[in-house]
Amino acid sequence: MKVLVIGASGTLGSAVATALEKEHQVVRASRSGPVTVDLEDSDSLDALFAGLPDLDAVVCCAVSGPMVDFATATDEEFLAGLQGKLLGQIALARRAQHHLRDGGSITLTGGTFTTPMVGGSLGAVINTGLEGFVRNAAAELPRDLRINLVSPGWIAETLQLLGRDPAPGILAVDAARSYVTAVEGRTNGETLLP
Repeated sequence: MKVLVIGASGTLGSAVATALEKEHQVVRASRSGPVTVDLEDSDSLDALFAGLPDLDAVVCCAVSGPMVDFATATDEEFLAGLQGKLLGQIALARRAQHHLRDGGSITLTGGTFTTPMVGGSLGAVINTGLEGFVRNAAAELPRDLRINLVSPGWIAETLQLLGRDPAPGILAVDAARSYVTAVEGRTNGETLLP
C-alpha cells in the first residue's frame, strides 16, 4: 500500500512511519521537509493531494492541542486550539476521501483525558469532537473507504521533553502499533486506544 503519514517528523509520526515502512510504501509529510503540509492551510492540503496520486491510506499524527485555563482563556485561544487538531483533521479527511483508492483508509489522532485536569477543557472538546466526527463520517464515506481515530494519550517521550514524568505515557513505538492496525485492518468508525 501507498501510505501518507502527516506529522512524520514528530516523535509519534516518525514512529508510525517507521512501523508502516516495514510492509508499505510510506510518504512522509510535515510542515518542513521534502513533502510539506500544514493542516491549518487549506491550500497546502489541496497541493499535497494534487501531488500524491494513488494513495491507499492517509494517517495524521500532526496534532497538538494547547492546555488552556478555562477561567482566563480567550475566545481566540479556544478557536486557535480547535483550528489545528479538530478542524484541520476534518479538512484533511474531507479532502482525502476524494484522493484515496477504493477501500482506502483515513486514520486521525485524538487523545484521552481519563480524568479531568486543569487546562484540559479544550482538549476534551477537541477529542470528543473527533470521536463523534469519525463515528459519523464512517457511515458517509463512499467506495468502501474507512476512517478511524487513534487516541494514544500522552506519549512518554513528549512528557520527558516537557520535563514531566514519562511513566504515565505510552512509548511512541507502542502507540504506533494501533496506527498499523487501523491502516491494515477492517475497522471503521472506531476509536483505538493503544
